[in-house]
Formats: sequence, C-alpha cells, structure tokens
Amino acid sequence: MKQIDILWVDDEIDLLKPHQLFLEKKGYKVTTSTNGTDAIDLIDEKRFDIVFLDENMPGLTGLETLAEIKQKQPNLPIVMITKSEEEYIMEDAIGSKIADYLIKPVNPNQILLSLKKSLDHSRLISEKTTSNYQQEFRKISMDLAMVNSYEEWFTLYKKLIHWELELETISDAGMLGILESQKQEANTQFFKFVKKNYQDWLTAGDRPTFSHTLFKDFVVPHLSKDQGTLLIVIDNLRFDQYRTLEPLLNNFYKKEEEHSYLSILPTATQYARNAIFSGLMPSEMEKKHPNYWKNDLDEGGKNLYENEFLEAQIKRLNLDIKHEYYKITNLRSGKELADNYNGTKQNDLTVVVYNFVDMLSHAKTEMEVIKELAGDDKAYRSLTVSWFKNSPLFEIIQKAKLLGQKLIITTDHGTINCKHPTKVIGNKNISSNLRYKTGRSLSYEEKDVFAVKNPKDIFLPSIAINSPFIFAKEDMFFAYPNNYNHFVKYYKNTYQHGGISLEEMIIPCAIYEPK
Repeated sequence: MKQIDILWVDDEIDLLKPHQLFLEKKGYKVTTSTNGTDAIDLIDEKRFDIVFLDENMPGLTGLETLAEIKQKQPNLPIVMITKSEEEYIMEDAIGSKIADYLIKPVNPNQILLSLKKSLDHSRLISEKTTSNYQQEFRKISMDLAMVNSYEEWFTLYKKLIHWELELETISDAGMLGILESQKQEANTQFFKFVKKNYQDWLTAGDRPTFSHTLFKDFVVPHLSKDQGTLLIVIDNLRFDQYRTLEPLLNNFYKKEEEHSYLSILPTATQYARNAIFSGLMPSEMEKKHPNYWKNDLDEGGKNLYENEFLEAQIKRLNLDIKHEYYKITNLRSGKELADNYNGTKQNDLTVVVYNFVDMLSHAKTEMEVIKELAGDDKAYRSLTVSWFKNSPLFEIIQKAKLLGQKLIITTDHGTINCKHPTKVIGNKNISSNLRYKTGRSLSYEEKDVFAVKNPKDIFLPSIAINSPFIFAKEDMFFAYPNNYNHFVKYYKNTYQHGGISLEEMIIPCAIYEPK
C-alpha cells in the first residue's frame, strides 16, 4: 500500500512535533512548512495526498493559501485548522470545498480521524455498506418468503431500492449481482401476489390507494384556501428515480409525508393517468365520459382530456377551488410556464403534468445514443437527475417555493428494463403495447401472464367481444413469432410499462412544505 504524504502548514509547526511523530508511527509521511508561500512552492514540487493548513499565519493567511492551492490542485483534500470559531471563517473555508475543519487545540486522534474521513472515506464506506447488506440479505430473503400484504410489499420494495442505491455508490459488482437476484425473486413473488389479489382489491373496503383514488386520498386533504398547492405528475417516474431527485428537492422543500400507492392495470399512461384525473376506473370513464375516453384501437391521442376529467372529479367531490392545468411535452412549453409561473399565485391548485421521463424511456428504444447513455438502471437514474437539475420543472418548483405553495410530487406508473421475450399471437386488431395486450384471438404462454378473460372484472373496457387483457410478468415483453429474432433484438434491454412488476406498480406520492 502506498505511503500517504501529508503537508502540514503552521507557523508554530515546532509545537506540533508530537502530532508529527504520532502520524509517522502510524506509517504516514509528514512534510512541514511554516508559511503559505513556502507551502505553495512545495505543492509545485511534489504531489501530496492531503494538506493540514493553519488558518491564522503571518504573510499569506490560511484562506489565501487555500485559494492558491485550490487553483493549482482543485481536487487535493485540505483540512483547515484554526483557533478562531468565527462563523465567517468557517463559511469561507467550507465554501472553498475543504475536506474538514478542526478547531485548535487538536489531539492526535482528531487528526487521525480527519485523515481517515478524507482519504479512506470511500474504502471505509464500501466495506461497511457491503457488510451491512450481507447482514440484511438474509432478513430480506426471509421477508420475501413471508410477505402477505400490500403494505409489506411497499416496505420490502423500498428496502430493495435503498440497498440498490447504497451499493451503487461503492460499485461492488458482486454485491449488486446478489441484489439483482433478490429483485428478480421479489418480482416473481410480487406477480403471484398481484395475480391472486388484484381483482378483490378493487372492490374491498381495506384496499391500497390506486390511481383512481390518489387524488381523493392524497391530494384533496392538502388543498386549502390559505395556501396554494402545486401538484406535479412526472410521467413514468419510478421510486428509485424519485429517490435520486429528493436531495435536490430538499434544498427548497421539507418533506411532510411520503406515500406508496399502486398503479392500476395496465400500468400505461392512457389508463393510469386518466384514472388519476378522473377519479374513475377505465370502464367507468368509458361509461360516464364516452366523449373523452378512447380505447386502445381507437384513432387519436388517448390523454387529450385530462383537464376535463379533473374538472369533472372536482365537481363530483364538491370542491370549491380555483385550479389550472398544464401539460408540458417539450422544452419550449416548460420554459414558458417557468417564466410565467408567478401568475399561478391566485390558484388553490396548480397541476403540472411533465412528460420528460416517458419521452426518455421511448427514446431509449428508438435512439442508439440514449441506449448507450441509459444502458442500465444506474445510468437511467443518472440521466433523470441530470435532466431534472437543468429542467424548467426544477425552476417551476423553486418559484412555487417562493410563492409559499405546498408541493405534491407523484407519477402515474413506473417502468421496467425488459430482458426476456414471451411469444404472443393474435389477429391484426390487438393493442401494440409490449407489456400488455388486448384483442381477439390472443394466444400466449399462460405461465408468463396474468390473463383476465372478462375485462369488466377489473373495471377495464372491452374493445370487442371475447377480448381479454393479458399482462406480462416480471421483466418480460411480448414478441410476435413473425420476424421474432429481429423484434427481440430491437426491444430487449429497453424500458417498457403496462405489465406487472414492482417497478411499474409501486410508485411514490410525496407531500412537501416550503422551507
């Protein structure tokens, strides 16, 4: 193991000889300097691993020396040491991206701890994270064998996401492989659970919040004449993607509540998002609003009447509110809303549907460059964060905070990276989605699907007599026998939705108050 080279800069360095000896006994090499000018020269001559820097020195001060060193070596860890507890000094030092900040007098163990934090941080976290997950692995496996309610599935799925994000930071391929196997097993069990319970849930008294009850359950209780509410529906946002956006939201908002809810089947925009805004299941939408509802094989856009659905639901719930609805499908309309967002301050409810993540998942299917950039779930999350940071949506959220508006963030369904094809056969009048199918004369692998012979049993419309719905399990996607190999090659490892998986069905709804 390479010896660690430390540069210690202090005008009273002789008084620190015991600390120097202590570190040298621990195997560190210590070079000393009594002033900032000499320290900068030493930085030019030699590569150090870390610098301990006194703040109060004659000539160049510690902060001035820090600025000079950072210009030369921006990634060199620097630990500032000072007698002063002045807040502005701390703020200046922290703003200059120091690795640590110590107040004199320091003892040798403080110095050692600072070294470990600055230089061994990644290794120590990696070892601890791996150890913790190894301990948790057995518990998750036991939970998987016993999970027997939708609440337990919510908890288990969030636990799997937690460990996926933790292990992702340490890039341990072995541990990530083990976790991936656990996620696959979880999806196998979740599919069986949904297949067994879904129909009963829809009419049971004790049922999870679904798409069609989301507005009534989680949005209405937070509407107030005293404070406006911004409801954001980010299409296709999975729980893991939401988790990676949270740190950005926390700069402006404080989370008050976080809920998990279930997307209805099919986990597709046409069904799930219309259900959110109408407060109705698809067969009820078809019956009550035949002028707004379109089935899979109908011509035209399937989500053109979300605001009309919402207005009807608001009226049905007897809500006395002023609301506005915006759908953002491109950068121009996003910027336009961000620029004019202050105009929403009189609203009791402002609804923004943002379509970027859905566009990203479809682009991954169709564009080679996106396939490269979002090759797996880790990259997919990273791309989502990069978009969000620089999006008009993030600007809209910041403006909502300045207006004192409550923030509710949710989605209509998630998405899953499809890996395995399953064959389906039907006539030309069947739906085109790769994760669910409806239409006449469907032939399929029974073991790979949840088949509903009578769609009305789960409140879905029938596009024709004898037109069942089938939903793909786990990470499967439907492929036609004709031109099978080309079809499979094109769609394998693409993000799809419409079927039954943890990623598609268990999705977030979070309520925030402005900081």
